[in-house]
This record gives sequence, C-alpha cells and structure tokens, in this order.
Amino acid sequence: MWLRDVAPDDVDAYVRMRCDPVMMADLGGPLPRAGMADKVRRDAEEAAADRAWLKMIVPDPDRPDVVAGTVTLWAHDGGDEPMSEIGWMVLPEFQGRGLGKRAVRALLEQARDQDRWGLVHAFPAIGNAASNGICRSAGFRLLGRTRTAFADRVLATNHWVVDPARDLPAGRAASPGGERDRPRRT
Repeated sequence: MWLRDVAPDDVDAYVRMRCDPVMMADLGGPLPRAGMADKVRRDAEEAAADRAWLKMIVPDPDRPDVVAGTVTLWAHDGGDEPMSEIGWMVLPEFQGRGLGKRAVRALLEQARDQDRWGLVHAFPAIGNAASNGICRSAGFRLLGRTRTAFADRVLATNHWVVDPARDLPAGRAASPGGERDRPRRT
C-alpha cells in the first residue's frame, strides 16, 4: 500500500466516494457532484502546502492510478481550541482488506514521528462498525457519543481520541509515501 497526496485529477475517486448513496449512508447521504472538482482542487492545494494531510490510498504502488480510498488528517476549530481530526473512506471493492486500518495507522505513525497534530480525534457514525473497529484497533480511546457537523448535516457519532506520541509504540514508521516520496509497500 502507498499513500500519496490528493491531486487535482482525483475527481473521479472523490465522486465515487462522496456522491454515492452507499458510500455516504453513514454520512447523511450523497453529496452533489457539482462542486466536486473545486473540492478536489482545494484539497490538493491544502496537501501541497502541508496544511493538511490529504492522502489517496493506493493499494499497489505499481498501479498508482488505482485508488482504494482516502485518509485525511487536518486541524480545525474545535469550539474552545483547535482540534486535529482524522477521517477515511474506502471504496466497496477494497473494503475488508485492511487498507483503511493500515492507512490510518500509517498517518498516525507519521504524526507521532514528526511530533505533529497533538491529540487526534475521530468521529465515525455510531452505526459504522468498520470505522469504529479501525479506531479501536489503532489505539483510540472512546470518549462517548456526540453530534458532529459534516457537510451541513448533523450526525450521531462516536468520539474517539488518540495521542500518537503516547498511545502508539515508539519507533520509526515506514513512510506512507507522498508526492515526492518513492512508492513503497506498507
């Protein structure tokens, strides 16, 4: 597996993930296709400026055009103070292979190794067993249930948190890759 920065030509992958009723069932339903190219462009700019880690999950580095999903780590206003949050999506044909779990773990290890982002929060839908399982297996602690705003919707979610510096084993992670990194398997 390889993680690479989102690029402006990743519109089709975003549409497959964000505009599909099945993919978006736990996130309030599909988003409109209109504006998706602009969203990808903005995300690519954020990734290039290193203001957020917006990564495409590539299952086989030898086939960089095949995308299995996304994993993203960013900071935003958490109400009282800035909050770091991680989120992910894996397309149906790639689910059940552990790619989401490996991608989340790789980004958390990178955060630990770079001493960046501080506490990392995740807010999967209460009924999303797979995403809640990823949180559990990646070392997150469940803080409880909450309501989370996403794309002008309010969702019933679980609130998980992990401190990569404290909760992940020490050591150097294999690089999850990036635009300038040579592809490598994880």
